[in-house]
Amino acid sequence: MATEPLPALSARAVASWEDNAAYWDNSITKHGNKYWKRLQEPSLARLIGPSLPNGQGKECRALELATGNGLCARWLSHRGASVLATDACENMLALAKGHCEPGTPEEGIRFRKVNATSEAELGALAAEGPFDVVLLNMAAMDIADLNPLAKALRGLLKEGGVFVATLLHPVFFTSKNTRSIEMNYDPATGEYEVSRGRMIREYMSVPPSLGIAIPGQPVKQVGMVMDAMEELAFTEEDAEPDRVEATTNFPQLPVILSFRVRFLW
Repeated sequence: MATEPLPALSARAVASWEDNAAYWDNSITKHGNKYWKRLQEPSLARLIGPSLPNGQGKECRALELATGNGLCARWLSHRGASVLATDACENMLALAKGHCEPGTPEEGIRFRKVNATSEAELGALAAEGPFDVVLLNMAAMDIADLNPLAKALRGLLKEGGVFVATLLHPVFFTSKNTRSIEMNYDPATGEYEVSRGRMIREYMSVPPSLGIAIPGQPVKQVGMVMDAMEELAFTEEDAEPDRVEATTNFPQLPVILSFRVRFLW
C-alpha cells in the first residue's frame, strides 16, 4: 500500500475513529477490557505511580493525549491528578464526557479537542502546562506523524516530568507473524499437550499498513532518555480454553509494550 501524505493519513485516521467511536466504546466498556485490567493499568500504576499524589497531598498535573472514552483520564483523576484529557475525535470526547460521574473526581476532568499531529495545537497546550505526566495510552499506532509530539514534549513537561506510552508490541503484534498451535499426544498420560508460539517473518522491514501505521518515527536527538520499559503478557490465569487461538493463551509472548521517558535537563 502506498503511503499517503501525512495530513491526508491523519485526517483519515481521525475520520475512522469518528465512525467507530461508539462501537469501540461498547466493546472496551467504560471500565476497560481484559487488556486494560490485566496489562495496561498495572503497568501504568508502576510507571506513573511515583508521579501521582496517591493521597499524599502533592500536586500532579496530567495531560492525556488521545483519551478515547476517557478511561485513563478517569483513572488518573481518582489518583489525585488534575487532568486535561484531549482527543482529535469529537465522538470520543463526547463519550468520555458522558462517562464522568458527578460527585466524583471525574467531574473535574477538563476535555479539549486536540490533534496530536498539529504543532500549533500541541503548542497551545504548553500554555496550560507544564505537566508532571503526559500519557499516550494505546494510541501511538494511530498517530500518523509523531514528530510534532516529540518536538512539543519539552514544552509540555515540567522539569522531572515523565512521558509514558503504551502500544501494541512491535515484534509480537504488529510485525508480519502467524500464530502456531501444536497438539501433541502424550502416551504416558493419555492427554494432549498444547504448544503455542508465533513465527515472526518480518520485523525490520515491515511497511506502513492501514490500521497500525506509524509512518515517521521521532528523531533520536530529542534529548530524552528511556528509564523504564515493560513487556506485558497475559498469564495462565487468563487462558480461554474454548478459544485455542486467543492471544490470552500465549503467556510467553508479550502483547503490549509500555515505556517511560524523561528529558535530560
